[in-house]
Amino acid sequence: MANALITPSIIAKEALVQLENNLGMANNVHREYKKEFVKVGDTVSIRKPVKFYAADGATRVNQDVEEANTSITVDKQKHVSWKFSSKDLTLTVEDYSERYIKPAMIALGNTIDRNGHALYTNIWNHVGTPGTTPANFAAMAAAAQRLDEMAVSSDMRKALLNPAAGYAVAGTAQGLYMNSVAQSAYRKGSIGEIAGLETFRSQNVSTHTVGVATGTPLVNGADQDVTYAASKSTNSQTLNTDGWTNSTTGILKAGDVITIAGVYAMNPVPGEGTTGKLQMPYLQEFTVLADADSGASTGPAALTISPAIIIDGPYQTVSAAPADGAAITVKTGTGGTGYPQNLVFHKNAFALVTCPLELPDGVEFKARETHKGLSVRVVKSYDINNDEDIIRLDVLYGWKAIYPDLATRLAG
Repeated sequence: MANALITPSIIAKEALVQLENNLGMANNVHREYKKEFVKVGDTVSIRKPVKFYAADGATRVNQDVEEANTSITVDKQKHVSWKFSSKDLTLTVEDYSERYIKPAMIALGNTIDRNGHALYTNIWNHVGTPGTTPANFAAMAAAAQRLDEMAVSSDMRKALLNPAAGYAVAGTAQGLYMNSVAQSAYRKGSIGEIAGLETFRSQNVSTHTVGVATGTPLVNGADQDVTYAASKSTNSQTLNTDGWTNSTTGILKAGDVITIAGVYAMNPVPGEGTTGKLQMPYLQEFTVLADADSGASTGPAALTISPAIIIDGPYQTVSAAPADGAAITVKTGTGGTGYPQNLVFHKNAFALVTCPLELPDGVEFKARETHKGLSVRVVKSYDINNDEDIIRLDVLYGWKAIYPDLATRLAG
């Protein structure tokens, strides 16, 4: 008996399955959007949690509630399209999937994942040594330790390593795991759990090329701190600096990480009283959010950095405001050199939103499927001029580092 024609619904369902199977980072981030999200146009608004501190004594101390929202812009529409003959629709769904749908979803899945990995520029925590491939338990433990220090929940922790680091770490799995688990590390992208991190290889890990980063950079001006109320929407601010090499384009690049002498990180969990947070034993790291150029004469550069420099209250990020003339150190490596930006994070650090695309009018062969926070649309049309059928699969999505403090980079 002849095979029945493959319907648009069958194609859409199979595409959704293949897309999910071929996602890496996107399968390890937040994709469940329920009551806490409010869609407005092409953005999704998310309410951020409120922080309080523990007041002393029996007398009630009123604390201001400062709520903040962040938003995800759903602005990326990607598709794969191909031509085929009508007889191809008489294939079994397995044959059609293997020939067309699976390759298409591999392309879309890799594109979605690359966009997710590019969010590394929002992550300020940075461990490891640029130019040294993470290759053992100690390297993974350093990343896990940073998450501990940032009071990140111990569940749903993920690590995505580039192939060099992934295979090097997998090589240590033989000594860490039972045979059955070690075999998975050698044969599949899943390396297993190391230092409490569910670890995977990903060919889509971003490479960051450091800015020129020359000169003797210093903070230019004292008291460059801001309030939470002023910075809560973006968690960023401008830091005025000088001492860079004069008149240099790209003195720093988006994604460079800096530290400032005397400015230490704080435990993010509020303690007792307005100054009850604990100072950490390492300098606060700041990520540069936009490319910066240096000016003439004294090499000035205005840097857009995150997190914001907040010196008190439940949202305090640093031990003190930077002093005028405080030395600045670039942590991300040698100027002009590229380094892999492996990511270690809690699942809620990043969010992926996919929105169902509208089905076009005047087209009979069309379908849309949505499941587990993913949505795929299929549309087929006939090209009368060339006597060909044309099919396309589309996804519409947006990425956001919604809680960058729940992540760290592991330098490669």
